[in-house]
Amino acid sequence: MKLCFVNPPFKAEYGKFSRESRSPAITKSGALYYPLWLIYAAAYCEKAGHEVYFLDAPAKQMNEQQSLDAIKQNAQGATLFIYDTSTPSIKSDVAFAERVKELFPGSFALLVGTHPSACAEETLGYSTKIDAVAIGEFDNTVLELANTLQNGGDVQQVRGLCLNTAEGCKRTAPMPAMHELDELPFASQFIAKYLDPRDYFFAAATYPSVQIFTTRGCPFRCNFCVYPQTMHGHAFRARSASNVVAEFEYIAQNFPDVKEVVIEDDTFTANKNRVMEICELLVQKGLNKRLRWLCNARVNLDLETMKAMKKAGCRLIIPGIESGSQDILNNIKKGTKVEQFYSYVENAKKAGLLIHACYMVGNCGETKETMQQTLELALKLNTDTAQFFPLIPYPGTEAYEWARSNGYIELDYTKYCLPDGTHNTVLSLPHLTADEMVDFCNMARKKYYLRPRYILHRLRVGLTDFSDLKRSLKAFGKLKRFLFSKK
Repeated sequence: MKLCFVNPPFKAEYGKFSRESRSPAITKSGALYYPLWLIYAAAYCEKAGHEVYFLDAPAKQMNEQQSLDAIKQNAQGATLFIYDTSTPSIKSDVAFAERVKELFPGSFALLVGTHPSACAEETLGYSTKIDAVAIGEFDNTVLELANTLQNGGDVQQVRGLCLNTAEGCKRTAPMPAMHELDELPFASQFIAKYLDPRDYFFAAATYPSVQIFTTRGCPFRCNFCVYPQTMHGHAFRARSASNVVAEFEYIAQNFPDVKEVVIEDDTFTANKNRVMEICELLVQKGLNKRLRWLCNARVNLDLETMKAMKKAGCRLIIPGIESGSQDILNNIKKGTKVEQFYSYVENAKKAGLLIHACYMVGNCGETKETMQQTLELALKLNTDTAQFFPLIPYPGTEAYEWARSNGYIELDYTKYCLPDGTHNTVLSLPHLTADEMVDFCNMARKKYYLRPRYILHRLRVGLTDFSDLKRSLKAFGKLKRFLFSKK
């Protein structure tokens, strides 16, 4: 059976909408994530024998009409259409699926992603033309649905769905989480066949790069993190070390221009023994000399593991530091201590790893004083790069329920992005307005990046690593109007 997987267009006139980022938007740095979860589901169905057409409209900055024309031309014969979604674009995503349904009457329209997983019935309420949404991980759900439609079976027996029926919304039995992750095809194989790595950009990575996942589920309980709470859960599941390294080999052999692999796991370093095994294999096969890589790495990472990662080709690690206030960290269930940050940064520098630190304001208990503590911490830690953002709580997370129940959040999903597609702050606290949080982040960003010490550091790194200089200049070109703006 032919399946059509679509990452729909959204605000293409302003840039590339990064739907699968943890905070979907047209980003200030120009970042565009690969639609990896959609890729894995498509590759999984193709492996099972189904024909696949895949359209990533944001990657080519295609508008609605261009996207419809591409689907009309390439999806003839398709009977199942799968649409990626996001909170800020959800109503646009539904409207686009409706238009495709007009071109392919009788086809089955399925929405996937974090938003419909969290708001299944609400999402189906937007249109009777949407047949169902998938709840949670959707690889097996899409495959089971495709097989059922192909064989003329009862879709109400497909697990992991919320269906639009004449009697109203109906949830089917839950789909168990996938545990044998080695059964999944390599995302990079699918990317090589259908996509162009030069269409995607991640400011922290050497350009061009390829993104992959090596695990699912996060064992930690941060109250704001959307993927573990809406799609993958907290049960940590991992691909084998040999499987991960085999994909590195594939990338090295089939992407001559790609310099770096972005491991997008929520916490790649959750299992030390597995990380050490991956590093050992990368060194044994000489892949550390061909590819560099980066990953999200929690602040409990020790020096021994950092040194092994560096030897294996890791260039940069990304911790969610979030706040300089221990009270805030406790409130958001981060499970970390402020004092850990100092040893983490010190050890990373000893190991020769760069750090991109993530800071966030607007969490429960935030004040102007705690925001200042966060900035002071960031300046003391002095990591290679840093980001400062107001909290954006997404449906399905504890942070969203906290904000909604207290009346702190704008409930109109279209407000999650500004008219130009960039991030909007939908949260206001009793003693801290949205404008005050945005102004603080803008100020913090300027203070951090416009320091003479920092500029000299970036120049020194760039003179010894030309690819890093190109990456920095590309990101700076996108970011400069925000750094130098008076607003």
